[in-house]
Amino acid sequence: MQNRQEQISQVVVTAGQMRDIEKRIFAAGMPVVALMEKVAGLIARRIPEIPANTPLLRGSRVGILVGPGHNGGDALVVARELYFRGYEVWIYSPFSKLKELTSQHLQYAQSLGIPIYQTIEQLPDSDLLIDGLFGFGLERNLTDPIASAINQLNELSIPIYSIDLPSGLHTDTGEVLGTAIRATHTFCLGLWKLAFFQDRALEYLGKTELIDFDIPLADVEAVLKDAPKIKLITRAKALATLPLPRPAVTHKYKEGHLLLICGSRRYAGGAILTGLGARASGVGMLSIAVPESLKPLLVSHLPEALIVGCPETESGAIAHLQLPENTDLSSFNAIACGPGLTRDATPIVKEIIESDRSLILDADGLNILAQMGAIATLKKRQAVTVLTPHTGEFERLFPDVADAKHDRVKAVQEAAAQSGAIVLLKGARTAIANPQGAVWIVPESTPALARGGSGDVLTGLLGGLLAQAATKQIPLEDIVATAAWWHSQAGIIAAQERTELGVDAFTLTQYLMKIISIYI
Repeated sequence: MQNRQEQISQVVVTAGQMRDIEKRIFAAGMPVVALMEKVAGLIARRIPEIPANTPLLRGSRVGILVGPGHNGGDALVVARELYFRGYEVWIYSPFSKLKELTSQHLQYAQSLGIPIYQTIEQLPDSDLLIDGLFGFGLERNLTDPIASAINQLNELSIPIYSIDLPSGLHTDTGEVLGTAIRATHTFCLGLWKLAFFQDRALEYLGKTELIDFDIPLADVEAVLKDAPKIKLITRAKALATLPLPRPAVTHKYKEGHLLLICGSRRYAGGAILTGLGARASGVGMLSIAVPESLKPLLVSHLPEALIVGCPETESGAIAHLQLPENTDLSSFNAIACGPGLTRDATPIVKEIIESDRSLILDADGLNILAQMGAIATLKKRQAVTVLTPHTGEFERLFPDVADAKHDRVKAVQEAAAQSGAIVLLKGARTAIANPQGAVWIVPESTPALARGGSGDVLTGLLGGLLAQAATKQIPLEDIVATAAWWHSQAGIIAAQERTELGVDAFTLTQYLMKIISIYI
């Protein structure tokens, strides 16, 4: 049984769901003013603990940006608390109409002698800005004079901490509504909002953290029970999903048998990287089908694997599968296909799609599937299919699905529902959906992974875990999410040690086991 904090840390909500959850809290008797005091108190205590360009010492100057709603009220309570703790506080309040509670807090701040300014030109210098202009639920584009003010604030070389969401971002899609605050740090209140995991919002969010103000799980479950669940794959969840510990008595065939179909004369490295990713998964048996000319190369890198040399085309692609005697596709628990294949291997992809094995398609496996008509082809499959496209491949596979660049979570849900596949959409925040609409999101990654071959490593790692899952009844969506988390964490640790420039795909494979040894 997960504890409450772990469960809360996984939940992701839309603006509408968050409103409904808050309504339940207030209807149960929680006063709005009490909740505002609690939230703002947590933020005020947290602010001095966050490293910034310069330490926020007593006497530091803090500017508070106040909007017309309760987000502005939160900011005003933070202003009051920081004032009482010895900080030099000023307030920017450009709106003439405020919600009643926000207006009361502004009146009290004024009574304390805290300076209040209405125009951007009046603002004094400061060491830190607290953004409470707009919270979740903003729908309309920001216009002047507030849009111009935000642009001027963004040009200042000082940290900006946003309350709940940087002002100007759409809560669900992460769209910039005209303009938006570029925060250094964002405090997400209560539950994670969807915008935090949309790629296009990331440059505005800065560092992010969840401010847990003790929302009852019963209220969350009551609102989300009929909606597809959107969750983060956390470290605790990922580690719990790994096929560890192994039973004391086992053997290689009980730990899964994976077939990789990959590589060509032109892209030999793709086969090596996919194999190394699979090796790290701990799969019991690994077979790799490659063009015959690549067999010596693969044996030198993966001596423990069974390397299957296949007849090849004039271009150096696999012409057809030639498995060992007494072996067919049913001999494997899972198949992963695509890295380095080239489109000359189209007959191979068609053959494995018609098999009854769990299947992962990546790279040219996806491009060939797109040519076949992804949705119609996948609907005929009875076994599990996992697709791992980047945005360009996704658009080729699902041209009629919502734009993945606009709302990647909605897009991946639609693609999974229409195709019946588990779809893993790669990105700065990788999203995974099953056909029932449930979504897992990988909450952090690194641009160090934006290098050729990184996806091949993921395909092998995922294939190895999927083959093991077939023997252990582990939920497949959890396995896919865990592989994506493992891959991203390895990249993060590698980048910390080698910088973002020093993490090539081969180096990444060497960090896959390191990250597990750190956390287990």
